[in-house]
Amino acid sequence: MIRGSWFWVVAGACIACGAPAGVGPAPVTASGDRAPKAESSVAGGDAGTAAGVELGDRVGTTHFATSCSPAVQPEMDRAVALLHSFFYDEARRRFRLIAAREPTCAMAQWGVAMTLWHPIWQAPRPDEVAEGVAALDLAHAAAPKTPRERAYVAALDAFYFAPAGSNEPASQSCHGVVSSDHVKGAQAYEQKMAALVAQYPDDVEAKVFHALALLAVHPPTDATLAKPRLAAQTLEGLFPGHPDHPGIAHYLIHAYDYPPLAERGLPAARAYAKMAPWVPHALHMPSHIFTRLGMWNDAIAANLAAAAAARKYEAQFHPGAHAAEELHALDYVAYAYLQTAQDAKAGEIVAYLGTIDRTNPAVDLVAGYPFATIPARYALERRNWKEAAALTPTGLAKNLPFIEANVVYARAIGAARSGDKETARAAVERLGVLRDAIKEAKFAFFVKQVELQRRAGEAWLLHAERKEPEALAAMRAAAELEDEIGKHPVTPGAVVPVREQLGDLLLEQGQAAAALVEHERSLAASPNRFAGLHGAARAADLAGNRAKARGYYEKLVALAAGGEPRPEVAEARAWLARP
Repeated sequence: MIRGSWFWVVAGACIACGAPAGVGPAPVTASGDRAPKAESSVAGGDAGTAAGVELGDRVGTTHFATSCSPAVQPEMDRAVALLHSFFYDEARRRFRLIAAREPTCAMAQWGVAMTLWHPIWQAPRPDEVAEGVAALDLAHAAAPKTPRERAYVAALDAFYFAPAGSNEPASQSCHGVVSSDHVKGAQAYEQKMAALVAQYPDDVEAKVFHALALLAVHPPTDATLAKPRLAAQTLEGLFPGHPDHPGIAHYLIHAYDYPPLAERGLPAARAYAKMAPWVPHALHMPSHIFTRLGMWNDAIAANLAAAAAARKYEAQFHPGAHAAEELHALDYVAYAYLQTAQDAKAGEIVAYLGTIDRTNPAVDLVAGYPFATIPARYALERRNWKEAAALTPTGLAKNLPFIEANVVYARAIGAARSGDKETARAAVERLGVLRDAIKEAKFAFFVKQVELQRRAGEAWLLHAERKEPEALAAMRAAAELEDEIGKHPVTPGAVVPVREQLGDLLLEQGQAAAALVEHERSLAASPNRFAGLHGAARAADLAGNRAKARGYYEKLVALAAGGEPRPEVAEARAWLARP
């Protein structure tokens, strides 16, 4: 790995990590409270190490009863808690230690298999499927001792193995044909877990795992959010009696990670990081709610701590690599910095990405996505159209077609808005090629995402060509498609919300009243966005609604109070100074 010249401190030792210097957010104390925040752009705090929290300390409280010996039960509970926090590497390591200590503990191998399929992340890679199947084979060989344990193993069989008699082309295992259909496997698992809950109604863990399974099978096009609401109903019923359970708090955040529900997730978000103050995902996950609500300072603090915790873990177990969890957190940090006009700090993250040439995993949706979205956001949020037009996907930004598409999308917008129609046209055409290159069913969401990006890029190109009715129709179609699919959990938000762009396009076409409607719709879904507030203020002013314009301009100035001078802020201050 190409190393930078920066260092960070963990438990009194100076460890090279490639991140800019700075103390970052204050460490989380042993009680879970956060001390006053210091300034940093990337490095973050020690995620609790300064308060004496060492790797392997608090993980929250779970109890997953098994027939394994009492000697391994506490470690089993600990591994399940880590599983609930999606700390898959560490949970898997601990499940394997249990299995090595007690080979007849079938549920340890069940735990290994559970760490390899990631219900609401991406589908497992072929090597992960093979590893999970091997663990399930060992679980069967160890012969689960109770009907309940056999039901848990059977539920996971339903995910990994195709139904009997299936003609699905897949490999063979000791216990069935290995399925290649992630969606059907997730649906089969959910049904088995629902049956398990019905059979064992007092099993808290069954209810929690079933709630997660419901989230895994939620179709993005379901605007009623039926499955997230059902999962939340179960979890809310459990939360008061289990306030330190990491799975309940974690999955409540995911259940409420939608604009209409986000505010309901604040209690879980406030509670979760305190449960496991050294676990990267537990530190990061509250920021899903903070980001949905435009609580940028909270999002920055949470993700700096998460990135630091991830770096610490990787330094110990995967030296030389950068964890997907760190990069995921930095995507959220950069997004929040740009909303608060902290452009220099966002720029440091862009530079930091340039020092990284190895990630863990090497080819991965979560690890690769930030290499495209962070530079794209950095150019577009600052409205530096020529910089956006010059972006080129390189290295890790070319991991997968839909990751590369984020850079090409930014280039299409930047080129069209700076008048470079030839570059914009080539970028729009490239988006069509990238859309068609997405072949795997598990990535169906991204086919629609790249298509809406292609339409939005085409809309700006049509505008540059002065084909205004066609431009407006293309942008509306893109906005409606983005409304339909929402955002993926891998990112804090769209590279640029299309409905916000629709508002901008209407403003450029002289339709201020219509532009205000679209900007307000965008802000309802993505509150407190810098560009959204500026667009709404301008639209309100031009539409003759001075009261609304004043409100939006005041919010914009307050939002950017700790940031750098942007032209939009100067414009807002000048407008507010008028008599």
